[in-house]
Amino acid sequence: MTDSRKKPSRKALNDFKLNALLEITHAINSDFDVDGLLGLYRVTLEGSLGIEKLILYCHQGKWQSMLHFGLNGAPPDIEDAGVFNATQNMGLSLSSTGEMMSFDIVIPINNNDVPIAFLLVGDVEENKRGTSPVIKHMKFIQTITNIVLVAIQNKRLAEENLRQVRISKELELAAEMQSMLVPDMLPKDDRYDVSAIYKPHLQVGGDYYDFIELDSNRVMFCMADVSGKGVSAAFLMANFQAYLMSFFNYLNLPLEEVVKLLNERVMKSAMGEKYITLFIGTFDRSTRVLEYINCGHNPPVLVHPAGGLDLLSMGTIGLGMFDELPHIQKGTMTLAENTLLICYTDGLVEQENVSEEEFGTPRLSQISKENQHLPAEEINVKILNAFNLFRGDVPYVDDTALLTCKFY
Repeated sequence: MTDSRKKPSRKALNDFKLNALLEITHAINSDFDVDGLLGLYRVTLEGSLGIEKLILYCHQGKWQSMLHFGLNGAPPDIEDAGVFNATQNMGLSLSSTGEMMSFDIVIPINNNDVPIAFLLVGDVEENKRGTSPVIKHMKFIQTITNIVLVAIQNKRLAEENLRQVRISKELELAAEMQSMLVPDMLPKDDRYDVSAIYKPHLQVGGDYYDFIELDSNRVMFCMADVSGKGVSAAFLMANFQAYLMSFFNYLNLPLEEVVKLLNERVMKSAMGEKYITLFIGTFDRSTRVLEYINCGHNPPVLVHPAGGLDLLSMGTIGLGMFDELPHIQKGTMTLAENTLLICYTDGLVEQENVSEEEFGTPRLSQISKENQHLPAEEINVKILNAFNLFRGDVPYVDDTALLTCKFY
């Protein structure tokens, strides 16, 4: 009894391969997704060429299967590509869940002479007659695999580029939004001399400062730092500023109540995932009384005209850490004329030099004391120059904000 099925002629086989390549190319140009391309690739190899067993390994953090068929179990992940390199064209056996998987051929798939995948192919029945389709069609298999994988790689690169463009636009928006949070004009007259410097560590930082005249005698000033950076930190700080402004513009509340309300809003907005450290104070020029609350922030440096120093640390914990603040202590003091106040964020004092030494609050205090006679802007320049000289070539470790206030 003879087999009625005829083997395809060489011309028919060549026509099939050409059509298969055209179909794959059309699918790529039609923007098939990854699953669609892999499905078409599998139909070509398994359904049309008779490939019985296959694993396509690609590197995605580690070497793992992108496609497989004809196996008794799941293919194992591979730690080192040396497993493939040592066995190309010599066969390979893998063990997974107790099953041994044997493959006749290991085909490297390269892009710009760099291996992007390894294709393991074999027959299920090792003793059947005739030339294995793996051997017969190996060149075509390698060609079509290379085309499909390069297309998938390009597709993923294009998707990553689009993702980066979206992120970049989001960061631009957040940076623009953040630039609107900090004041572009600070008072400099016979009552107050205020100057600020802000250097974000990344494109979008999480620091915020302000100095607001509430009426002819009273001012409010603050320095805040949100945990974490980027877009989410900028949005949280934007919400925080809106709440802060509304409390002072529409409510006449003591500082303790303002801080309690801010804690509630931060907790609601961040849901415990972020927190904000804050130094907030008010100064009444008619009485020269300074009131402040430090919510877990770096203590500002207060330089008295005679040269004495105070670190303003009285207050409570950071905002958004607990539903309710466990305790609040308000600091109160009377300021003499020409008192200097330096508010800052941790990016300034925690910056290290090449010897891993921090810039530190004592160094900041000494520079402030030595230059207290200068205008606020010049004091900031002195501090920033000393800061940059100290860090040398060491990059910024965090956002750096500095708010210098002189109360005449």
